[in-house]
Amino acid sequence: MIRKLIGRVLKLKKRHGGGRVVIPLKRHGIRRNRLPSFALKTTDQLQAAGYEAFIVGGAVRDLLLGKDPKDFDVATNATPEEVHKVFRRSRIIGRRFRLVHVLFGDEVVEVSTFRGSGESLTDEAGRIIRDNTWGSQEDDAKRRDFTVNALFYDPNREEIIDYHGGVADIEKKRMTMIGTPAVRYREDPVRMLRAVRLAAKLGLSIDADTRKPIRELASLLENVPSSRLFDEMLKLLFSGQSWACLMQLRDEGLHHGFFPLLDKMMKAPQGEAFLRNALENTDRRIREDKPVSAGYVFAALLWLEVLDNWDKRKQAGEKAMLALFSAIDEVEAVQEEKLAIPRRYGTAMKEIWTLQPRFEQRSGIKPFRLLENPRFRAGYDFLCLRASVGEVDKELADWWTTFQQADSQAREAMLVRPQAGEGANKKRRRRRSGGKGEAAADNAQ
Repeated sequence: MIRKLIGRVLKLKKRHGGGRVVIPLKRHGIRRNRLPSFALKTTDQLQAAGYEAFIVGGAVRDLLLGKDPKDFDVATNATPEEVHKVFRRSRIIGRRFRLVHVLFGDEVVEVSTFRGSGESLTDEAGRIIRDNTWGSQEDDAKRRDFTVNALFYDPNREEIIDYHGGVADIEKKRMTMIGTPAVRYREDPVRMLRAVRLAAKLGLSIDADTRKPIRELASLLENVPSSRLFDEMLKLLFSGQSWACLMQLRDEGLHHGFFPLLDKMMKAPQGEAFLRNALENTDRRIREDKPVSAGYVFAALLWLEVLDNWDKRKQAGEKAMLALFSAIDEVEAVQEEKLAIPRRYGTAMKEIWTLQPRFEQRSGIKPFRLLENPRFRAGYDFLCLRASVGEVDKELADWWTTFQQADSQAREAMLVRPQAGEGANKKRRRRRSGGKGEAAADNAQ
């Protein structure tokens, strides 16, 4: 279907910037009923109010690729204030570029006004810091990042509108920047991360001209707010292709700006296997539509550096738990210089790490208490990850696998009994100076 479509489209326009091409239903095959009701309600109500409204960007791209989009964004010629008036349950957000979030129960549709082609406010590096100039649909298409993201779908007419050969690039499995790549990266350095993430996630190659400036301009990421970097990092890690994304990120030299520990971790013994196992496990859970934990993923990404620091401190004579806490603080300080992990994720990450020594304790009441810990499951999964690369004995992970599934009687039988004389509690009574007190103490013994 797509191949036939491309052949016809290429006859109608030149590649990139060849003008507006309308692609009818019979040639692209995307019916209105493939969209969820909340997306349709958004475009329908805007059109009923007299505005233009289209499904735009990644949702159209994914539908053409035969995938099921999770997010549906809408582009319109209505201003944010006008959109807000149409939808009672909506809110205007953003400063750099104002958007409207339209709420349908738990679902959120992001509605953007067509961006204009006029001058945007930029800083000294060329990065756009304010972009609230409105324009036409064609202006908006020109301002989007990649050709595959500059596609508009009208659910009522069931038509796709393509200005820059995005459908052709989808067919050729290619990511191409609209405009001059170096200029577009300077406008928003996060586009470099997005190019890598989307290419790895969708199985696309990055066009040579689009790829060429990336390594040279990678340092621009140092000026991007840490919150934006973290959001992009989360998208990468939860893309379903996180290992491929991370490796392509490293190949392009983009990780130095916000993940400086990656190279060291990859060179550590079993480092590559550890990270790959962690990320591929996450990818599998996402494909199976199972919940994933950002705290767990970041715990895996930084663990080998924590472990190395912890071992050095213990060898220097520090007590084990104090050494672990100190190692965690030091690694966090290094990472936070580039990418500050929000507290809710950082807390989970540290709890997973500090649970690891407790899995070594398999006697008395301690194993039962560990089972009751709210982070037990995440900590246990992390223990199994460590065992998968030989960092801890597989027997330890197997013991906990059996212990948590056993009944109370079986758990009691599994407890490791201390050997004779081991762990004996030798209570020493404090002697008091002076006659009767000292004699009483002697008699008590």
